[in-house]
Order: sequence, then structure tokens, then C-alpha cells
Amino acid sequence: MATPNGTVVHPAYFLLVGIPGLGPNTHFWLAFPLCFMYALATLGNLAIVFIIRIERRLHEPMYLFLAMLSTIDLVLSSVTMPKMASLFLTGIQEIEFNVCLAQMFLIHALSAMESAVLLAMAFDRFVAICHPLRHASVLTGPTVAKIGLAALTRGFAFFFPLPFILKRLSYCRTHTVTHSFCLHQDIMKLSCTDTTVNVVYGLFIILSVMGVDSLLIGFSYILILRAVLELSSRGAALKAFNTCISHLCAVLVFYVPLIGLSVVHRLGGPTSLLHVMMANVYLLLPPVVNPIVYGAKTKEIRSRVLHMFSQGGR
Repeated sequence: MATPNGTVVHPAYFLLVGIPGLGPNTHFWLAFPLCFMYALATLGNLAIVFIIRIERRLHEPMYLFLAMLSTIDLVLSSVTMPKMASLFLTGIQEIEFNVCLAQMFLIHALSAMESAVLLAMAFDRFVAICHPLRHASVLTGPTVAKIGLAALTRGFAFFFPLPFILKRLSYCRTHTVTHSFCLHQDIMKLSCTDTTVNVVYGLFIILSVMGVDSLLIGFSYILILRAVLELSSRGAALKAFNTCISHLCAVLVFYVPLIGLSVVHRLGGPTSLLHVMMANVYLLLPPVVNPIVYGAKTKEIRSRVLHMFSQGGR
């Protein structure tokens, strides 16, 4: 359906629904655990970045990649959670058109950067376990910096066109976005003009970015598992694989909701409560869970946090 005179129609704002089926009172009370989650994500990720920054013995590839992951999670939670909490607390649903597009771009670009960092961490574990003697020469400081820059550039480059291909559409249907934040698929569905370009490009980037990353991570762990099983000592095998547990948790927390969300969106149909809850889990859970998992499983970080609390208690 095209506009009568061929002009592009943009709304002044979109309306964010929050969680469909829940009334204002329920949304209001949900704002408090959401604020707690945001505080936990902010403090946890800041603590990890700070500890890795000041502890010179943690200036190793695994921890430098972890600092990148925490920085991305910190920005991603700040892009989504405050606006979501404001929506729940005040009931103000409006979000300006351009602000919505900017939030959408940041969510997708930061997610791609996180995917790239998770892939880099899988590569680090692969080299450390399968080729330990070459680890220091392969993953040098400059190489780690280049990988971080590549993750940043790829996330920006692939998702930078999204706001522009959404701006070429006209929006003459409802202006209601059935989430608590703006996503490409949901904005696209509000258009009354042809969205073929958006559908094709959206599918292309999800497959070429997250799809390729997830396959390479899976392949890395197949090689890691094969190398671990070939170790003669069971204790050595368990110790080697134990270094991957935190990363495996981060991968599962990130990719399982992402894959599920992509599948239900591609199946079409109206946005359901399942869509919304999976999107919330995908965006809200990793920034909260990652610092807890890495803080609990990484001895150096855990001991430094305990030291900071013991110093503060004196």
C-alpha cells in the first residue's frame, strides 16, 4: 500500500506497549526489580572493567576480551533499561521517531559487537587449550586491540543502514510498538509500504553476523572438546574445560534467546507475549548475568571484589 501522493509519511512518535496484557499497576511494580537489575548490571560491569584496568596481571587476552564484553553490556543496558523503567513507572509511552531509530540502531549494533567478542573469546580458549605454546605469540596485545576494533567496526557498518532503510518507508498504520524498546522487525511491521528491502537486508545481516559467529563458536568448542578428551589425565581435562565454563554460560545466555527470537519473528503472525518476553530476556539478562558468572568463576576477579568489600567495611 502506497501513500496517495507518493510522499513518505513519518509519525512524530511511536507508542511503546511494555508487556502486553499487563495493566499500569503491574507495570509500575515491575519497574522496581527492573531498576534493581539495572543497578546490578551497572555496578557489576563497572567493577569488572575497573578491576581488569588496575590489575596488571589481568592484562591477558581472556580478561581484555571480558572487559570489552562488560563495556558493551554496560552501554546496552543503559540504552534499554532506563527508558523501559521510565515507561513502567510513569506510563508515558511516547518515544520520538528519530530517538526510536537511534535506540534500534544501538541495540542491534551493540548486539553484533557482543557476538563478535564472544567469538573472539571462543578463539582465545581454542588457542589456549589446543595450541598453548602459541597462545602468547598469536594473541598479542596489538592483536587483541585489532580484534576489538574489528568487532566495533563490523557492528557499526552492518547495522548503520537500518535507520535509513526504515526512513524510506511510510507509516500510516498504527504507531504502536509491541515491546518496551524499538527493534527493526517491529518498526518495519508498522509500515504501509513495501518492506522487501528491509526483510532481505535484515535476514542477510542476522545470518552473516550472528549466524556465522554462532557456527564458528560451535566449531571452536568441537575442537576444544576433542583436544580435552585426548588429554591423558582426567584432572587436566577437567581443569582445561573448567576455563571455558564462564564463556559457555555467556554464549548460551546470549544466543539461545536470540535464536528463539529470530525464529518466532521469521514465522510471522502478530506479536505475542512470547515475542516480548524473549526479547526482554535477550536484552536484559546478559548484562546482569555475565558479571555474576565471571565474578563467581574467575578467582582473580572474585578475590579483588572481596578485597574491595573488606576494605570498605573497615
